[in-house]
Amino acid sequence: MSARKTESNVIALFRDPMLARMLGFGFASGLPLPLTAFTLQQWFASAGLSVHSVSFAAMLGLPYTLKFLWSPLFDRAPPAWAGGIGRRRFWLLVVQPLLAAAGVALALSNPGQAPLVTAAAALAVAFLSTCQDISVDAWRIETFVQAEQGAALAAYIWGYRGAMLVSSTGVIYAAGSIGWHTPLLVVAGLMAVATLLTLSAPPPRQAETFTLAGSPWRAFQQNFLGPLREFFGRPAASRVLAFVILFRLGKVMADNTAASFYKSLNFDTHLVGLANGWPLVIGLLGGAAFGGYLVARLGTMRALLAAGLMQAASLGLYLVLLATAAPWMLFVKIGVEYFAGSAADIAFLTYVSALCARSYTAAQYALLSSLAAIVFHSSGSFAGYLAEALGWGPYYALTILAGLPALAVMFLLRRRLPSSPGQGS
Repeated sequence: MSARKTESNVIALFRDPMLARMLGFGFASGLPLPLTAFTLQQWFASAGLSVHSVSFAAMLGLPYTLKFLWSPLFDRAPPAWAGGIGRRRFWLLVVQPLLAAAGVALALSNPGQAPLVTAAAALAVAFLSTCQDISVDAWRIETFVQAEQGAALAAYIWGYRGAMLVSSTGVIYAAGSIGWHTPLLVVAGLMAVATLLTLSAPPPRQAETFTLAGSPWRAFQQNFLGPLREFFGRPAASRVLAFVILFRLGKVMADNTAASFYKSLNFDTHLVGLANGWPLVIGLLGGAAFGGYLVARLGTMRALLAAGLMQAASLGLYLVLLATAAPWMLFVKIGVEYFAGSAADIAFLTYVSALCARSYTAAQYALLSSLAAIVFHSSGSFAGYLAEALGWGPYYALTILAGLPALAVMFLLRRRLPSSPGQGS
């Protein structure tokens, strides 16, 4: 891929065929997730499984949080017989057919008769999906220069969200009339098509590879300790980690209590469902495009500060909604909040991408993105208690303030973008 000049207009960037591939990779990565979460839970519930069994299905998504444990394996160089295909495309071509096969196995299973078989197939889909995500993220980081990462992530998220609608809303809607097996088989077929996309993608031009040689201990040092040693050997590594952990804290605290908050305002399920329809989709997609524009126009650090302030300010709409309790304000609040949050995600992931050394792209990106996910899962356990203790008004005021420590850390780091070979700020 030849180097391209950064354009201030993100729409112009989307004409690039490499970004079209990124859109396709986003679609491929977004298809499996609902099959191990909401769609699977709906299938279990329709099959007559107990509430306990349906809720337990959420555990099948655990590989998405733990993917950093096996991500170093995908930084290995491919075998010699693979020729010049490159390590990223090699591992994708290994994983994607297996993922499609796991999708077929899931589609042909019957949770009403053999729920453990369905759960095992879903777990295989989740694990192989994380392997695909690891390789796609590494390919993106090594293919696009830093100034283009925002646009690449925007394209990825557009594809990702579109795929999630297909494998969640689309599958569930179709299942109501033709049953579960056929729509799930269609999704598995779409997963298989991703292999063609990988074959059409060029190998990254910025990648560095290394081979796995020597004793098992040497392999462990190289694959698992190497990424950690390299990262923590950089200046300000502790500040960077603090920022990664804290950046989404306020947003996560708000998200984890939103359902109970809406109920306390007497918004029925139908209204909340409508508000989480097109306002959410438009907010997510528009925010992703705007986040890509900010990165291209302002640079990573200033875009991150601007989007972080937007994200914190958008949480103030919880207080406005509390004061008005108006249904129209619910629509405005969800659309604006997701617009700001999606823009912040683009800037944040662009920054995280810039932290990854070329030799350890897969391992370091998976680790840093998993740290952010762990905050989501861990904070949910205490957010409800805190909201009950403080009341809705003080609690949502606190969520706004919870985003400020991360921005303070980022302000200290604004002149220090930890870089890796081939990256610029």
